Amino acid sequence: MFFHRKGWLRKEYDQRLITQMEKLKTNWMIQKSLLEKSVEPSDLVIIQTKIAEAKYFYLFKEAKHRKVKINR
Repeated sequence: MFFHRKGWLRKEYDQRLITQMEKLKTNWMIQKSLLEKSVEPSDLVIIQTKIAEAKYFYLFKEAKHRKVKINR
C-alpha cells in the first residue's frame, strides 16, 4: 500500500523522459539537416548541433539505465 506511489511516480517520470527525448530528437534532426544544407556553416550552427546531439544521447543513456521501453 505504501509503495504504490513509487510505481505511479516512476511511470509519470518515464513518460516525461520519453516526451523530452522525442522533442530533443526532433530538435537535433532539424539542426543536423540545417548543418547539412549549409554551404559554409557558421561555428554557432555547428556548436548548436553538437549540443543538441549531446542532450539527446544523455537522455538516451538515462532511459537505457532506467530500462524505459517506448511503446509505438
